[in-house]
Amino acid sequence: MARNDLRPIVKLRSTAGTGHTYVTRKNRRNNPDRLTLRKYDPVARRHVDFRETR
Repeated sequence: MARNDLRPIVKLRSTAGTGHTYVTRKNRRNNPDRLTLRKYDPVARRHVDFRETR
């Protein structure tokens, strides 16, 4: 497998509606579904869920 197939770059968009995004890599074997992480949103100034967008 190529590097980009196993660990693709994904964008995590804030669920608070601020439009803030994080960019990260994920392992497709361990997390085949959409990724959800709780991270800090500097626009909303609090921790919110960030979901993977395609």
